[in-house]
Amino acid sequence: MAKYRHALPQHRGGIFLTDGGMETTLIFHEGVDLPHFAAFVLLDHEEGREKLKQYYAAYLAVARRHGTGFVLDSPTWRANPDWGAKLGFDAAALDAVNARSIAFLDALRAEWERPGAPCVISGAVGPRGDGYKAGNMDAVEAEDYHRAQIAAFARGGADMVTAYTLNSVNEAIGIARAAQSLDMPSAISFTVETDGRLVKGETLREAIEAVDRETGCAVEYFLINCAHPTHFEDALKAGEGWTERIHGLRANASTKSHAELDESEALDAGDPVDLGRRYVALRRAFPKLRILGGCCGTDHRHAAAICEACVPPRALSA
Repeated sequence: MAKYRHALPQHRGGIFLTDGGMETTLIFHEGVDLPHFAAFVLLDHEEGREKLKQYYAAYLAVARRHGTGFVLDSPTWRANPDWGAKLGFDAAALDAVNARSIAFLDALRAEWERPGAPCVISGAVGPRGDGYKAGNMDAVEAEDYHRAQIAAFARGGADMVTAYTLNSVNEAIGIARAAQSLDMPSAISFTVETDGRLVKGETLREAIEAVDRETGCAVEYFLINCAHPTHFEDALKAGEGWTERIHGLRANASTKSHAELDESEALDAGDPVDLGRRYVALRRAFPKLRILGGCCGTDHRHAAAICEACVPPRALSA
């Protein structure tokens, strides 16, 4: 375990696939009950672990067909103290399930990893509150709040941590500092509104530059997730240095706003082929975009469309 913690293969080039909208896939396609959108509860029983295994396998099979690497994110986006308390998990139970999530991924890596196509294990961190509403923690409070989960990932043997769907610069700074204090590589993924800005109005440039300034560039790289490319394409300017810090995309399938998605009772799967084309265009303008996956509404079909657009098929030996 912790096979790549001190030499992340993403930095050496090549494309790395990730999964897509785990929670939306499990709820809308598989009919799984996920209280409070929490997938980590599935780790506590055999049926749930099998559902998760099948979910990841669909993406890993796409990666194998195309010969890409893979970033295996743990199903722990909600496994923090506030959400855990709502689900009956105290600090000890959360620590155990976060560590178990890494062992679960390590078994998947042993089954799927092949020479030339590394699988990186990343502990997934989510926002303390709602990813669509502004948080109000300062950076010191955020560092203290998220440290326990990151420590569990470190002890469990994760290669890195990735914080998803962040809309607060202070929370991002706190997470990056907590990871740095535990000698864990970290990535930060911001979400934006339809105007390409964070919910409080910061631009992506302002958010990324603030995190780098306040942490001494401790973050390995940044991503954008939980927004459709049409929401942030205009916010990215080719040739501006700050955009080179963005190495990953995990877009939503739908062009709807966060408010519209919150009100929707049906899953909007969008157009996988169009999403693949948009990823290609973004990669042409921003060559460092190499970690590709999806978020709400996406499934393995979207991952396949992205790979088919960005990477020629190449079967690896079994």
